[in-house]
Parts: sequence; structure tokens; C-alpha cells
Amino acid sequence: MPRLLRPVPALIVAGFLAVAPAPAVEPVNLSVHKQEIVAYISSGEYARAVARVALDANRYLTKRIPRGAKDKKMAVVFDIDETTLTNLRHIQANDFGYVPKIWDDWVEEGQAQAIIPMQTVYDTAVRGKVDIFFITGRTETQRTATERNLRQVGYETWTRIYYKPVSDPQLTSAGFKTEVRRQLTRDGYVIIANIGDQNSDLANGFAERTFKLPNPFYNVR
Repeated sequence: MPRLLRPVPALIVAGFLAVAPAPAVEPVNLSVHKQEIVAYISSGEYARAVARVALDANRYLTKRIPRGAKDKKMAVVFDIDETTLTNLRHIQANDFGYVPKIWDDWVEEGQAQAIIPMQTVYDTAVRGKVDIFFITGRTETQRTATERNLRQVGYETWTRIYYKPVSDPQLTSAGFKTEVRRQLTRDGYVIIANIGDQNSDLANGFAERTFKLPNPFYNVR
């Protein structure tokens, strides 16, 4: 006589179903997303969104800087790519893709243009005699080209630029930028504004105010 299978308790079945992965749903096609980004740019909404953030930051600095007499070392922190410099021409030419060698060549050429509304914010900080720091995901090997590019388009002065080290491949942009801001505060700076296009530019504090620019092109952790 054949052995009967022992019934599986309902609780075990329910537990198995609870942890089973949900079926994957086909996402919207990549080409559709690219078309949406093109429309976002060509409509002028991307530029208007950038201008709105810059206007908010400029209004804040205009009021904050004169109140800073007791803060002997005020600072403003800027990101570079898609914050103070735009790489839109490079991004569109490469169909929104990222190829490290092509990107490195672009940086070396130094053809990125200034984001004009953000340059107004930068100018307000310069006139207010606030220390300016750039913290960038670009690497030390790109220092010469980056600083030449910045000066050519009107960012002519700063206290220091911090480049992401390549010696620690596990270091995230958020971790790197947070640590730099932490060190600046240890050095006695009051970071009155931190401005960037990525959440990783702004995460984890060490700034009185943060200003997030739009970036529909890429995400950096």
C-alpha cells in the first residue's frame, strides 16, 4: 500500500507565499523616459526649475550673510556637475548614457558651461566675502581641467575644491561629501548653505540650509 504524503500545515504554506517575490512588472520603456526628459528640457521647464532653486538660494543668502557678523567663518558649499557647471551638451550627445572614457575626455576638454542662475548665487557669496568650497565627485586627476573650466566660465575664486579620492572604491559620494562638511565645521566654519543636484550632495547635515537642483539625467549615491 503506498504511503500517503503528510499534509503540509496551512501556516507553513501561508509563510511561503508571504516571502515569495512579487512578479516583476515590465517597466516603461527606456526610450519613453528619454523622450520625457527631452520634452522636459525643450519645454523650458528644466531651466525654470533650476532658476527657481537659484532664486530661493540667492534670497536666503542676501538675508543671511549680513546677519553673520558673529559667525567669523561663514561658508557656502557647491557641487560642480549639474550645479555650477552644466554637462547637458555632453549628456545629450551621448543619448543620456555614461561611458567613462568619453566622460573623462569631456572633462579634460573643459567645455562645460556655467549654469547662469547658480552663478548669480555664487556671485552673491563672493560679494558677501563668504568662503566658497566646491565638493565634487570628480577626481584629483581632473583637478587641472576642472579648475581651468571653472575660471573660464566665471567662477574665478574659491577657498578650496575637494575631489573624491580614488583610493577607496567603497566610499560613496554621500559619505565623502558628509565627511568634508563635518571637517569644515570642526575647522570652525558655519556652512550657511549647501547646494547640489543630488541627494548625496546634501545628505547627513552639517549645513544650515540645503538647496536641491533638479537632475533628471543620472543619480549618484
